[in-house]
Amino acid sequence: MAVAGGVEFVLALGCMRWAWKRCMHVGSDDSASWASATKDEFEPVPRICSRILSVYKNDTENPQSSSSLDPKCLIKRVIYEQTLGRAPPYIIYLDHEHKEIVLAIRGLNLIKESDYKMLLDNKLGMQKFDGGYVHHGLLKSAVWLLNEEKETLKDLWVNNGKEYSMVFAGHSLGSGVASLLTIIAVNHGDQLGGIPRNKIRCYAVAPARCMSLNLAVKYADVINSIVLQDDFLPRTTTPLEDIFKSIFCLPCLLFLVCLRDTFVPEGRKLRDPRRLYAPGRMYHIVERKFCRCGRFPPEVRTAIPVEGRFEHIVLSCNATSDHAIIWIKSETEKALQTMVEGSSETIVTPPKIQKLQRLQTLEKEHQDAMERAVSLNIPHTETEAETQDGKEAESSHGDHEGEKASGTKSESSNARSKWDELLNNVLQKDIQAAKEDANSPK
Repeated sequence: MAVAGGVEFVLALGCMRWAWKRCMHVGSDDSASWASATKDEFEPVPRICSRILSVYKNDTENPQSSSSLDPKCLIKRVIYEQTLGRAPPYIIYLDHEHKEIVLAIRGLNLIKESDYKMLLDNKLGMQKFDGGYVHHGLLKSAVWLLNEEKETLKDLWVNNGKEYSMVFAGHSLGSGVASLLTIIAVNHGDQLGGIPRNKIRCYAVAPARCMSLNLAVKYADVINSIVLQDDFLPRTTTPLEDIFKSIFCLPCLLFLVCLRDTFVPEGRKLRDPRRLYAPGRMYHIVERKFCRCGRFPPEVRTAIPVEGRFEHIVLSCNATSDHAIIWIKSETEKALQTMVEGSSETIVTPPKIQKLQRLQTLEKEHQDAMERAVSLNIPHTETEAETQDGKEAESSHGDHEGEKASGTKSESSNARSKWDELLNNVLQKDIQAAKEDANSPK
């Protein structure tokens, strides 16, 4: 009886510890020590959100009065019927005022089967890419999209004197496609007329976890992720395909993920090279405070985190509403307005919570983040660090390891390989199917 009572006490204590950590963890805790974003670096975000939001509208020729989209500058609008399920709808927009060529991609459409197929086309550790791991379905969509639009983007950049920047942007599902599209464009700039890395930018709004940690840090100088307070998608480590298999019981799934991740050591997470993360530099918009009702003027915090990159889901009634692009656009506009108003004011009182002082340039922050990743021995592929943790991983993913031994070699690709080789590796099945259709009798 005494032993049973002791076991019950330990279990109860463990449950109380979990409940305490979960209930006390709020969205603002993830970025409590980050530096505040500056007006200049955050200025494009509301504008980019507006471009993405315009993809959701059915009539871009007659946009709503709240839209800043100029129909005359709309180069192309592609819908589901034209992508044939290979990518979400997108637009190509030429912004002369800000000298930007924008390719904006919409997020998940809950009634489109092709979006679900894209999410389900993946397994843990299925797709190696550029020394890391990425989501296979999203990479496949990004390769197809660039192959489809490379001539249009190249002509726009060359014809405008190569002075314009190339901006890839997306929301939710589209953020994953845009992020991987950016990595491909950086490594295959010759396909876009030789555009240099410093002319390419990506804005992943409410980003999906689509690439391994080493890639997320490596491309933090070109990829920017925007997260609104408690948004669940950048935080959930559950594979995207599992999330949307359970879309009708999402609260139950998020609760179970919270329970699991609370007890997983940070070091173990970092040692798994197959674990996917939200990409690039993070911009966290905080507008609610613990035990305080209502919304406050939004504050934007930024960093290139290595440890603690939105690792825990927040048990919040706003976890799904903070994912909506229309809310994110509204809050980014408020945040920018607050920055503009505050830039002319002098702060004479110290903040209640001491934060990291931003005394470094963006380039230096990126370099420090990569050095931190190296110091933590974060593996680039399957290495000894994974092997130490590997027996357990192999037991849970044994079936996939056998499949990967025979199939991954043909699907894996290095981002700096030749463009034709990349196409053949990632789109091999589609190319083969097209050849069979072409050779079949009419």
